[in-house]
Amino acid sequence: MRWGTIVALMLGTLLLAGCATAGKKTSELERMQYMYSAAIRWGDFEGAWNLVDPELREAHPMSELEFQRYEQIQISGYRELATQPGESTAAREIQIGVINRHTMAERTVRYTEQWRYDAEAGRWWLAGGLPDFWAGE
Repeated sequence: MRWGTIVALMLGTLLLAGCATAGKKTSELERMQYMYSAAIRWGDFEGAWNLVDPELREAHPMSELEFQRYEQIQISGYRELATQPGESTAAREIQIGVINRHTMAERTVRYTEQWRYDAEAGRWWLAGGLPDFWAGE
């Protein structure tokens, strides 16, 4: 074989390996986003909280009272509006339908999810915390 052919094969192999790694990170992000959106849709805010960046959870722990506040609402819709994937960060614009269980009033809230890739753990974390459904009230 010629050296040029060998070098071309080696570069092709490296390129494919890089694509596979990037593809794995992307599918892992999609998996974590799916888990998070499912938890929010079903009102499992403690489960969603477990997908938040551990550093944020430690710096700003949620009290039992804060979790009880989420029990006052019902999620009626969760729709992805836009996605901005990246190598180590990603953002996703979400529209969430929220019903107040006491008044039965429904409203729509827009929320931007910020995601961070933790190379050491090999996984994505929600970097911005849970949505604040009471902002502006």
